[in-house]
Amino acid sequence: MGVNLLPDFIREHYEIHEWKHACAILKEDFPQEWQDIIAVLSEFRLYKSWITNPGGSKSKISGFIDSYLYRLHWQEKQFKTQVVVDDRKIDTPTHKVDCFKNRVAVEIEWNNKDPFFDRDLNNFRLLFDLRAISVGVIITRCDELQDIFKTLGRGASYGASTTHVGKLLPRIEGGSGAGCPLLIIGISKKLYIEDE
Repeated sequence: MGVNLLPDFIREHYEIHEWKHACAILKEDFPQEWQDIIAVLSEFRLYKSWITNPGGSKSKISGFIDSYLYRLHWQEKQFKTQVVVDDRKIDTPTHKVDCFKNRVAVEIEWNNKDPFFDRDLNNFRLLFDLRAISVGVIITRCDELQDIFKTLGRGASYGASTTHVGKLLPRIEGGSGAGCPLLIIGISKKLYIEDE
């Protein structure tokens, strides 16, 4: 099973799901990107202060992951695509991918409305079909974190209609990712640290 390619720490501290051999493709065809993803997941911790003191337009969780990968030469990326019929060109730009490097796309969905998953999966499907990406990765939160949010008085901010693994898996199982190999990473309670 492909998830067994991941280090023990990651398998024990995250909820991992894969489709279409995403782990094997990453490890064998994109070894540097695979190591980058392993590095950020190994360093990441979910601090209580990041939940109780949320940070403006981008959460501290997303900010940590994004900035870590940006230091490793990943970039936010919007692809310029067109449909050409005879001499007529129609621009069909894609949604921005949070982090992109060498045909690997990573989206971080910590606490958006759950239709963002539809957008991400459709984007991955399109970019895979256009041969712009080979693997799509989504980092989100495990359903079990709701217990911590409720204890901290933040349960209402992380409602049932926001992004978490339980909202993502049925979409993928229903075919939303189409042919794109996918790696889903859920941040679990085991990464939680009380720092205040």
